[in-house]
Amino acid sequence: MIKRLTIENYILINHLDTQFPGDLVIITGETGAGKSILLGALSLLLGAKADASVVKDSSRNCVVEAEFETAAEPMIIRRVVSAQGRSRAFVNDEPVTLDALKEMSSNLLDIHSQNQHLLLADRRFQLSVIDGYASLGQETKNYSTLYQQYAASCRELETLESGIARSERDREYLEFQYGKLCAANLVEGELPELEAQQKQLANSEQIRESLEKAVSLFDDGRQPLDSVLKEAESSLSRVAEYVPGLKEICDRISSARIELKDIYEDIEGRRESAASSPQRLEDVESRLALLYDLMRLHGVSSVEELAALRDSIAGKLGGCREDKEKLEELRRSCAELKSRCTLAADALHAKRAAAAGKLSDILQTQIRELEMPRAVFSIKVVKKDSFGPDGASDIIFLFNANGGEMQNLSKCASGGELSRIMLCIKSLVSRFAGMPTVIFDEIDTGVSGSIADRMGRMIVEMGSHQQVFAITHLPQVASKGSAHYLVYKEIGPQGPQSHIKILEGEERTREIARMLSGSTVTPQALANAEVLLKTDKQ
Repeated sequence: MIKRLTIENYILINHLDTQFPGDLVIITGETGAGKSILLGALSLLLGAKADASVVKDSSRNCVVEAEFETAAEPMIIRRVVSAQGRSRAFVNDEPVTLDALKEMSSNLLDIHSQNQHLLLADRRFQLSVIDGYASLGQETKNYSTLYQQYAASCRELETLESGIARSERDREYLEFQYGKLCAANLVEGELPELEAQQKQLANSEQIRESLEKAVSLFDDGRQPLDSVLKEAESSLSRVAEYVPGLKEICDRISSARIELKDIYEDIEGRRESAASSPQRLEDVESRLALLYDLMRLHGVSSVEELAALRDSIAGKLGGCREDKEKLEELRRSCAELKSRCTLAADALHAKRAAAAGKLSDILQTQIRELEMPRAVFSIKVVKKDSFGPDGASDIIFLFNANGGEMQNLSKCASGGELSRIMLCIKSLVSRFAGMPTVIFDEIDTGVSGSIADRMGRMIVEMGSHQQVFAITHLPQVASKGSAHYLVYKEIGPQGPQSHIKILEGEERTREIARMLSGSTVTPQALANAEVLLKTDKQ
């Protein structure tokens, strides 16, 4: 339950700090006093969207904080909104996400707004009524988890099937490409070697002629170059001991003679192997043409890239086989999850159908007590052909206020009747759901007189086992409850401001009288207010 509520800098509220008891709390006030503003501030604690418009004074943050008493330990929830509209949420001073805030606060507080009776036509709300009454919370949660697994598995299966279909369409072309690349027997680094060979073979005649000329220059037929150098070395060595530096020159001639001899032998060897080979040239050029065609076809510039492409295609072809194996595994998984979902949905449906009859009788009894003595109400649970996110049940609320043929509730009930029916449902479900705090925002709209009194008594009964806030405009309801708070507006130096205060004694009597007679409180209204208050205390 809410023990304490603090609001700072929220719309018309400059500062509010008040405590509440744990049973029935009545909140009244004139139209425009700020009752809806109070609810708006509380909705922030439920994770409602915040924006800069809620900040009264842009020089400071807006803060809404509530202390909840729970079975485990006290919990303080705080929401802070900056002048720029950014917000932060805290639980026991620890920052939390809005999703986490919504999940936690949804188990602490339920706000029933004026038009929430429209939910009676909502299938998910109708399901939640049945599930709450039948205490199926854990089972529906388990089913939802199982269904999400099934849905995710189906999506994965669909994606894989689409991928395999595309792969099958491309498979023939991939196999053709792979076959051509494999047949090419690609060798890393071969392209530069082949290009060098092609140049050499294509110019073999010119190469041979140049090599023969070089050989002939080493030995022109008169005196070989080696003999000339050897003779020069011998001649200089005879006088080397007399001339400084000649010994080094002799050594240099000797080294040059050895080097030139090696060069000559190398040239000679190359000349002998430089014979032209038209067949080899043809083979090399054919190989180069194949490689160039493959590179151009695949848009690459090296044999290494062709090899990488070949391996990639091999991976895709291998992946097709792996995908088919995974496909069968996914199909088995989907079939198993579908079977489990079917069983779980059937079990949920059976429990919902069993609970529907009992709940229908209880609600019909409560509805008749709200001055609809001939009303008939029934919850119809229909088995669907297939399961969905909520199971395999369709829920229909049937009603007739005068005991005739029942029709869909949303199509035959008036606004006042819907309000009374919603109160009956809320009073029942909140008890079974263990909701600590329920706030009714003028649920008595559209009713008056003895009906309002009976609705008030039902709200009082709810307050005996949980905290209930009743924001009301009816004196028959306002006269009930252990605590009565007034929301009022004052015009101060900073403009209009909303406040809240607890009413006791004469103040409460005058507020009930105001609600009875309007702006002018008459002695008769005061007397009637005293009677109402005394009657409700008995």
